[in-house]
Amino acid sequence: MTRKLAVALSPDQLRSMLRTMHMIRQFDLRALDLYREGAMRGSTHPYIGMEAVAVGACAALRPADRITSTHRGHGHCLAKGGDPRLMMAELLGKATGYCKGKGGSMHIADVEAGILGANGIVGGGIGLATGAALAAQLAGRDDVTLCFFGDGALNQGVLHESANLAAIWKLPVVYICENNQYAMSARADRFTSVPDPEVRAKAYGFPGVSCDGMDVMAVYRTVADAVARARAGEGPSLVVCVTYRYFGHHVGDPLNYRDKAEVDAWKTKDPIDRFQRDLIAHRVLTSDEADRLAAAVAQEIDAAVAFAKASPEPEADALMEDVYA
Repeated sequence: MTRKLAVALSPDQLRSMLRTMHMIRQFDLRALDLYREGAMRGSTHPYIGMEAVAVGACAALRPADRITSTHRGHGHCLAKGGDPRLMMAELLGKATGYCKGKGGSMHIADVEAGILGANGIVGGGIGLATGAALAAQLAGRDDVTLCFFGDGALNQGVLHESANLAAIWKLPVVYICENNQYAMSARADRFTSVPDPEVRAKAYGFPGVSCDGMDVMAVYRTVADAVARARAGEGPSLVVCVTYRYFGHHVGDPLNYRDKAEVDAWKTKDPIDRFQRDLIAHRVLTSDEADRLAAAVAQEIDAAVAFAKASPEPEADALMEDVYA
């Protein structure tokens, strides 16, 4: 059966979304290789398998809108327009990186692009996103902020405090929970009091909805509705995207807490394969065009790695720069 595409999106936009999904996957696969080579500073948390969430959500935004990210943030940054060369340089601790090599994998930011920063603290972006939404409201702008966080942040106190304030003040923020089934090695259904966390939004008086986080069009439609509501001054929403990470919590995770059969079952719903099949079925692109698109992305990632490896190390006298605003 041919599945419905979003009529609000042009063929060029749909092809761009597929390209970005490939970009996210190829970027994180190469990041894992670079870690194993010993080229990377610190750890990395792969977003592989979850590409539909970042791409579908960010497709609902305007350039002036903002996002806050997480420790598993490469996908969010690329979906919001991040430059893979500067991101890769940041992973390798190089002076040409987004944060001049001082942030690493978990702290990429590009304020001009609306990327208010990834965050190594669980739930660390929730208060920042709510504050960004308040700033937009006070300035009289109709900007919207998307706040990405994982299921492991559902029980952080900052979510309760922020959601309550956002509801009272009708702030233009959309809280997006990426429920990838595990917080580190703990299953989400073991540490949440209800099986469907979107029902928590009812306590604050704003909508809570769930969608298939392995389907980029389902994510787009759901987040687009929440963004339109926020932009119209009707306040926040909670969107729970049910998804899955194919790899471990971080690059060194032994993954001894889940069965291979579970992973294989989720891989049958692969978000890139599903979307590509849909685009071919709707004649948005051909199989050959899809292959060329993926190959072009691989070349761009190769170029990003080459740029990062050739970039200079930060100078020692720059150590104390940018510590304070």
